[in-house]
Amino acid sequence: MTPLHLFHIQTGSTEPIYRQLLEQLRRLVASAQLSAGQELPSVRELAAHLAVNPMTVSKAYGLMEAEGLVERQRGLPMRVAAQHGRRQPLGARVELLRPTLEKAASEARQLELKPAQALQLFQTILDEGESA
Repeated sequence: MTPLHLFHIQTGSTEPIYRQLLEQLRRLVASAQLSAGQELPSVRELAAHLAVNPMTVSKAYGLMEAEGLVERQRGLPMRVAAQHGRRQPLGARVELLRPTLEKAASEARQLELKPAQALQLFQTILDEGESA
């Protein structure tokens, strides 16, 4: 079974879809939600699931392969690379989140939100994810 349900896109985001997919895979591998040897959805399957152009998914997969996150073997599904066998240390996972939080903090300052308001919103969003 492939992990289609783990991938999603934000259509209103300024970040290109292929980058969203690459960043998601980095986080999924870092947290061991996807482990070494686990198959990824085919390009066509993921493109259909996300309703995006297959070339977009293909570009993301190509970058993932170039980065060493995934391995490709002719005639077989793309797989998470063997060197990603376990969850990364907490510090490494925190560093993957840092750019996103820096962007959110900058936007909160631009909107003149107080830190407590931004933190409460973040907590609410985290809690919503747990109940889903």
